[in-house]
Amino acid sequence: MADTSPDVSTLTLKQASGEVRAKRVSPVELTRQCLERIALFNPKINAWITVMREKALEQARVLEQEQLAGRLRGPLHGIPVGIKDSIDVAAVRTTAASAVYEYRFASEDAEVVRRLRAAGAVLVGKCNMHEFDAGASSAVSYWGPVRNPWNLERVAGGPSGGSAAAVAMANCFAALGTDTAGGIRIPAAYCGVVGLKPTFGRVSMRGIVPMAWSLDHCGPLARTVEDAALVLQAIAGYDYQDIDSADRAVPDYPAAIGAPVAQFRLGVPVEFFDHLDEDIAQAMDAALEVLQKLTKGTHEVGLPPLLHAQVNAEIIAAHENVRGVNGGVFEPSTARAFSASPDSARAVDYIRGWRNLELVRRTVDESVFRKQNVDLLIAPAARHMPPSIEMDLVPAPAPGGGRGNAAPRKPDLESATRAFNGYGLPVITVPCGFSKDGLPIGMQIAGPHFAETQVLALAHAYQQATEWHLRRPPLAPDTKVPVLSKAAAEQTGS
Repeated sequence: MADTSPDVSTLTLKQASGEVRAKRVSPVELTRQCLERIALFNPKINAWITVMREKALEQARVLEQEQLAGRLRGPLHGIPVGIKDSIDVAAVRTTAASAVYEYRFASEDAEVVRRLRAAGAVLVGKCNMHEFDAGASSAVSYWGPVRNPWNLERVAGGPSGGSAAAVAMANCFAALGTDTAGGIRIPAAYCGVVGLKPTFGRVSMRGIVPMAWSLDHCGPLARTVEDAALVLQAIAGYDYQDIDSADRAVPDYPAAIGAPVAQFRLGVPVEFFDHLDEDIAQAMDAALEVLQKLTKGTHEVGLPPLLHAQVNAEIIAAHENVRGVNGGVFEPSTARAFSASPDSARAVDYIRGWRNLELVRRTVDESVFRKQNVDLLIAPAARHMPPSIEMDLVPAPAPGGGRGNAAPRKPDLESATRAFNGYGLPVITVPCGFSKDGLPIGMQIAGPHFAETQVLALAHAYQQATEWHLRRPPLAPDTKVPVLSKAAAEQTGS
């Protein structure tokens, strides 16, 4: 096949899929271009831990032969995708961005990876992340921080920061991430891409390094809502070996693209709109004006509290036997996050917290959507713009006063996202503006359990009415990578 393929940086997944279907471009050509862009830009953004160059090209050659024979597996046939490095790929290391797992090689694919392979996706590599998902910046990684493609001094968000940065820089057409408190949506907002956290149980978590079983979700990051729908279609579905997997039919997610949204009633949870950075507040005001014109309108709603619905003991339990594996050690901030408190060690506290979580999840559709007469919820994806990597790596202030309090107070990056993990609701983040200094801003759209089609429909309608998602990072290959100050390096033990 002649090398007449268009520049991958200009294509969405849906467009690339159309090129493959029409035989105007081959899976090998797409894969080579993505690998070239990884080689060009990864020294700047550090989005990849393992690049599977030879495996990806081998997979692409097989898919090319199927393409030439007229046997296409579906819309993902021959499409290069990235996999977060907490998700197992057979015979490839899964490090979770930690020295502890530096030499951990998976014996088999995670269920989501198996489904992507079956759909014809080409796996180009494993994306960098926040070590063991123990933070929301992706600055803490054994392999070095992920850098925001829009400003290399800023964090990319996390824990799935490498997946978002890779998609933003057209290193791949989509990537998988995981989300325990905002891990897909925060980096999507900070990197200017789309991130979708499906309903809890909608996508299998088998073969994925856990953070907290009752809160973990897996979903796609992509350039458009339509692209995210195509990836979700491939990975969603029941897995009897995952005890949290939901045995429910999978609807046609791509069919939601273009569905009417005029009758949707939108709820605005007031608790998410306080203490916003000025640029975010202005972007959300403008986004709500657009949504009001597209739908039946908005009104304020309240959300149920999650104060007593805590499962912190799961974090300790999931990582109890990880520390010191292969002689590796956690980064200091990860070790602090995984340290057991007296409460988290008490079985009675965990059981009460888990039962309260289950009760909230069982009743949230009734208490929020039906009783308050709304179809979907709208909220910012973050209250604050991304901090600098240098600031994020400075140790947190010491509790109870003392010299440690001289350190700057870090923003809580997950404060606008973590509640939706507690509720287990489907949520998508879409670009909705830019700050004065050119950084992306994201908006969340949430729906009732298993209402991904409604969430996708409104998110797509919003993208069609705006152009924020069309902007691309201005990063050039010769851009200088900033160096952390000596003070920050000393404080982080670098």
